[in-house]
Amino acid sequence: MKRRELLFIFALLAALVLVPLLASNLLINFLVTALIVALAAQGWNILGGLGGQISFGHAAFFGTGAYVTELLQLRFGVNAWLAALVGIGVAAALGWTIGAAVFRARLRGSYFALVTLAFAEVLRILANALEFTGGATGLLLKLQPGAAQFQFESRAVFAWIAIAVVGVVLLLTRHIANSRFGAQLVAVRENEDAARALGVDIIATKLRAITLSAAITASAGVLYVQYFLYLDAQIGYGTWISIEALLAAIIGGVGTVAGPVIGALALHALGELTKGFAGSITGIDLVIFGLLLVAAVAFAPAGIVGAWKRYVGGRRNA
Repeated sequence: MKRRELLFIFALLAALVLVPLLASNLLINFLVTALIVALAAQGWNILGGLGGQISFGHAAFFGTGAYVTELLQLRFGVNAWLAALVGIGVAAALGWTIGAAVFRARLRGSYFALVTLAFAEVLRILANALEFTGGATGLLLKLQPGAAQFQFESRAVFAWIAIAVVGVVLLLTRHIANSRFGAQLVAVRENEDAARALGVDIIATKLRAITLSAAITASAGVLYVQYFLYLDAQIGYGTWISIEALLAAIIGGVGTVAGPVIGALALHALGELTKGFAGSITGIDLVIFGLLLVAAVAFAPAGIVGAWKRYVGGRRNA
């Protein structure tokens, strides 16, 4: 099973690598956007899927990674690659800080979800109000194509970088799922009291999970600003990324390795198709997302990956 999972990951990545070679810029834009959401979903999945700590505020990490990266370049002239690393590091530190405050207070379940949502909303209000962050006008990076600026004339190059980052995160998630840390996360998710009785350090395990989750989600924010160049509070800290990250993980398969990536690709493909057929209806894609979520929870709670595994297992037993 583990070998088949690894082969599937490499097959998925190989298929994605071929897309920029054969696709138009429009399709490449779709792919990059879906991969950015997939990264955020993978970050959410480590904390919410493996660890069972459901977050409604991963926009806090996405936006922090994006804002720090862009502000360092615009205000201080820092190299784009170094700014990206610092942005991810600051978001990881934010994740640890939030976790240290919340987990030590023993908040979990809906209380933890609401606290993460509150953090993201506070950051959105601050980013929208402060002149340093561009306020309501937002920030715009200067177009300077070149590898040193993390900007490329060919969109295919950026797509391959995004695919490489997603690939690294997929392999990291697989390693975690099969490691001692992954087993501790699952134990905490299933029963904290039982995990504590078995010697698992609950707070330390959760802190590692939220720090790693924040870093991965921040990498999605970094890719967003380097690709689209523009950022404002609604984009960086808006609820859209928290919702899409959660939806992609649920649709693809919560707690699975490849589920968030498959879920993100499926959601965005469905959204584009829906807007293509009913583009005149504002928000129709969101309506479809909601219906799909209800259907997934009711009929395929393990997501696309879980449904496929059941189908393959059923055929083998037949």
